[in-house]
Amino acid sequence: MENISFQIIVAQPSHKKYSSQITDEMENSAKARGTGIAKRSPAYIETKMEEGKAVIALTKDGAWAGFCYIEAWGHGKYVANSGLIVSPEFRKYGLARLIKKEIFKLSRKKYPDSKIFGLTTGPAVMKINSELGYIPVSYGDLTDDNEFWKGCQSCINYEILVSKNRQNCLCTAMLYDPEAKKNHANEKALRKDFNKELKLFDRWVRLKKYVMLRINKSKDSVSSMFI
Repeated sequence: MENISFQIIVAQPSHKKYSSQITDEMENSAKARGTGIAKRSPAYIETKMEEGKAVIALTKDGAWAGFCYIEAWGHGKYVANSGLIVSPEFRKYGLARLIKKEIFKLSRKKYPDSKIFGLTTGPAVMKINSELGYIPVSYGDLTDDNEFWKGCQSCINYEILVSKNRQNCLCTAMLYDPEAKKNHANEKALRKDFNKELKLFDRWVRLKKYVMLRINKSKDSVSSMFI
């Protein structure tokens, strides 16, 4: 594999030229996975750059390589690191992990007392989160800010979320609590060996997707009998 160096920095207004490329890749990546994300516009991404609430990865030649941004909810009580994306040509270089670490540090700097959470269907992101001290939690442990949940409306799995009264969906919820004693991450992870084996994360995600979709399909079948 070619040795490529990346510059990962806090995004600035000068990086707005990459906003369309970033949002297009977010959408393409979600479609490829067969899952959904809260769709964001280039204008929204540009606002995050103006606010200094995003990190961007670039090659030494100035090519866009990756991105992630911060969202605050519940008057800053909760923070989410959202929209983590890596350009297809720069995947398998460990860039997602580096970006995740930088956006995590930026979040802790800007919101030192906030709980940091994430919703993801990606086993690789789950593993990175676990390394940073996140633990899997129930949806009830996340923000109750309606504006956050409105962002899920553009997700293809939104009906499942609604049918579960916002208490479960295909995504796995993970939380970093700065007040917890080091979060005891190794004790509370889904399973201790998940810290070592990415395939187990992938198995967990596949199992959850299978169960959730099967339950939802069964409900639709039952409902159709009474229409």
